[in-house]
Formats: sequence, C-alpha cells, structure tokens
Amino acid sequence: MVCFSLYAASRATTQAYRALLEPWGLTYPQYLVLVTLWIEGDQTVSGLGDHLQLDSGTLSPLLRRMEQAGLVRRERRSTDERVVTVTLGERGRTIRAELAHVPAQIATGMGLPDEQAALELIATLQRLTATMHAAVAPAPGAAPESRAQRPSSG
Repeated sequence: MVCFSLYAASRATTQAYRALLEPWGLTYPQYLVLVTLWIEGDQTVSGLGDHLQLDSGTLSPLLRRMEQAGLVRRERRSTDERVVTVTLGERGRTIRAELAHVPAQIATGMGLPDEQAALELIATLQRLTATMHAAVAPAPGAAPESRAQRPSSG
C-alpha cells in the first residue's frame, strides 16, 4: 500500500529529526518555524501558519514556548493590534550555525545524492499533497453531506 509506505517514511523522517534536534531541546515543528524565519524573514502568525500548514490552536502554544526559550519574539503591530509579527530571538539567531548540518544529514538519510534529486522529490510530494487535497475537497457549490445522508459502509 502506497499510503503505508508514505506513513512509514514520514515517521522515520520525524524520528530522525527528533534525534538530531534533541541536543538543542527543539521539536520538529519548532525547527520548521526557525527555518522559515531564517529563510523568509519576519512573519505574521497567520502567514507562518499558512506557510507551515498549522492552525492557530497548534501554532500559538508552540510560539509561546519558543518565545519563553528565547528562540522567537512576538510583537503586535502598532498599526493593527490584531496582527502579531514573529521575529527571531537572540537564541534563534545564534543556533542557526549550530543546526546547519541538519539538512545534509536528513538528505543523506533519505538517500538523496544531490540537490536535483531533492528538488525532484519535493516537487513529487507537493503534487501529491495538492492532488490529495483536491480529491477530498467538495465540488464548488456543493453542499456538504451530513453523516445521515452518507451511504453505510458496513
């Protein structure tokens, strides 16, 4: 089953990240936040959530813990109090060099020989994600089915 192979590969990758990030006391989602800020710069909380595909219920406590650890800072915009900007904290800036080895170790663990192979895998996985989302999305203008209207599976 393709789905089981994807599940197993995802779990193995997450376990590898867990082992690599543990000395810094980081979780994989925290690392993803840091990488996004290192590459993209300051982000709004909503923009970060969109980029990482995390909802605010997951992201807010994650950012709170990261802020307490000095990894990030959250600041409300003076022009619009509803908008919170996330920036790197002092520790978030300093550990970038310490974590520079992580992508190469993950690529090696995945058996990716070079950047081109990594880009091809990323493109394949992004297509898979998009087509899976489209496959389960309701048709435009269609009303969502209630549980009572669905055929029985059993």
